[in-house]
Amino acid sequence: MGHWAVVISDERHEAERLFHHDTLELTGVERPRPAPGDEVLVVAGQERPAVVALGRVRPVEPERDPDDPAPGDDEPLVVTYTRRVFDEPVPAERLALDRPVAPVDPETFQAIMGSLRPAVDRSTWMVSLALPIEAPSRAEAVRVFWSYVMELGPRELPAFVSPAGDELAMQAFVLGEAANLDPEEDED
Repeated sequence: MGHWAVVISDERHEAERLFHHDTLELTGVERPRPAPGDEVLVVAGQERPAVVALGRVRPVEPERDPDDPAPGDDEPLVVTYTRRVFDEPVPAERLALDRPVAPVDPETFQAIMGSLRPAVDRSTWMVSLALPIEAPSRAEAVRVFWSYVMELGPRELPAFVSPAGDELAMQAFVLGEAANLDPEEDED
C-alpha cells in the first residue's frame, strides 16, 4: 500500500468544506499516481499547505467506448474520504509538494496522521434555515424557498445550528464558519 498527498485548489477546498461529499474525484492526474487501496492526505492551501482530510483511493471502472478498445490515461482519481478535518486542518510543511499528486514516505504520513485530533463520536444537531417568503400558496412558498436556497447557498444564507435538545446554544454559520448576526454587537 502506498501513501500519497493530493493537493486541491482553493476553489475545490471551499466546495469540499461547504458541502458534504463521500468522495473526491480528480481528473487530469498525471503518472505516477496512487493505485486503488493507497492512502491519501488531502492537502489545501498553496502558501500554507494543510491536511484537510484523509482518504483511500477507490478503484474506478472506466467507461469503455466499444469503438475504441484502447484504454486511455484520463481515468479520474477517486478518493473515498475516511476522515475529514476541514475545520481543524493540520499544517503540512513537512511534505515535499512539488506536484499536485506526490508520494509521501510512510514515516511522514504516520507522523501527520498522529498529529490529527482523535475522531469524535457523531452527535445529533438541529440545523435550520428560515426565510420570509411572499407567495400565493404554501406550495409556491416552498418552491420559492428552494429557489432562494439554490441561488444564494451557503455563501449568503446563514444556517442556524444547535445541539439537539439545547436550542439556546444556537449559533449562526455562514460559509461553514460561525458568524455573529447581531447588528447591535457590530456597532461597537
